[in-house]
Amino acid sequence: MARAKGIQTHKVFKLGKSATKKDIRNLKFAAVLAAAPAVPTSYDFDLTHTGIPTPMFGNDVYGDCVMAGRAHQTLRFEDIEQGSVLMISDKDVTREYFKETGGQDTGLVVLDSLNLWRHKGWRVGTHKYKIQAFAQVNFTNHPEMKRAIFADVGVGLGVQLPIAAQDQIQTGQPWDVTSGPDAKPGSWGGHYVYVPGYTPDGPVCVTWGRKQQMTWGWLDKYCDEAYAIFDAKNRFKKSIVSVANINNFLAGLK
Repeated sequence: MARAKGIQTHKVFKLGKSATKKDIRNLKFAAVLAAAPAVPTSYDFDLTHTGIPTPMFGNDVYGDCVMAGRAHQTLRFEDIEQGSVLMISDKDVTREYFKETGGQDTGLVVLDSLNLWRHKGWRVGTHKYKIQAFAQVNFTNHPEMKRAIFADVGVGLGVQLPIAAQDQIQTGQPWDVTSGPDAKPGSWGGHYVYVPGYTPDGPVCVTWGRKQQMTWGWLDKYCDEAYAIFDAKNRFKKSIVSVANINNFLAGLK
């Protein structure tokens, strides 16, 4: 596997999203919406489900951002189902990361990793966790993004980080659009983050052990893939997502 750009260029913030792979057969989030209700102007899963941590999951040592994002989302899936915080260790995350890379710190292709999560699952402690499906989200359609996040599935984002994003996160600033050579998409490299919330300014992601605000304009410029991920047992209590539509799509794959 080709090594992801910028994977080890920063002493703390490791990247690890390899080049985006597209597949026209992917399920689209718009196709599984049961309704298009109004959503709040701000939402954060973690404010209504307290006690969820934001660990590094090894992403300060290895380029395992795709797997770290999976771990952050698994924490929230299990909190919905069990009402408690699942104990996920750095070892759980890095073990799966190196299993999928073949043992090298190369980073991962998001779509390939999602397919493995759906078909084979991943092990946390002695239990294996799988997803039912995933769907592409039109990230330039901000109402669609909000609905995907608000449905308590969150969104996994692949972004092409500019060098300017380094100074912004180090100084506690939002990721916002700047100008000049440091603003070029991908000038730092590819990264994957999990988004459990949004504000009027834009999505809020979990990455590198913290919450990071980004603006809607920044999302439009630097995102290159976005997925809503559906847990195998989540019944989408907010009735935004149609389980029947997901099942019909999956039946067509067989």
